[in-house]
Amino acid sequence: VQLVESGGGTVQPGGSLRLSCAASGFTFSNYNMTWVRQAPGKGPEWVSHINPGGTTTYYADSVKGRFTISRDNTKNLLYLQMNSLKLEDTALYRCTRVALGGTGIIEEYDYWGQGTQVTVSS
Repeated sequence: VQLVESGGGTVQPGGSLRLSCAASGFTFSNYNMTWVRQAPGKGPEWVSHINPGGTTTYYADSVKGRFTISRDNTKNLLYLQMNSLKLEDTALYRCTRVALGGTGIIEEYDYWGQGTQVTVSS
């Protein structure tokens, strides 16, 4: 199993970025997937969740209305579109796979990517 994120960078407040996560080594379309972020000195924070078919999504209150999670099961890709970025969105963003049968809590994320850094700075 491999999860490889890309698309991070440095952006000014109010800007946008689109993160991608390339999945391999498993049947991507069978799994719930999430994005989790971790700021320096803080624990991991769940950001968003998408079901296997891409029809149901959930968001943390801190990003609701600004971020959009999506997936392309034909290409084994997970995305996170981030708009209206704020200073507090600065973090390492990681995609994760939720174990089959899991309820979605962080302890049930069985594979994690290495992450892509997002820095929001003026």
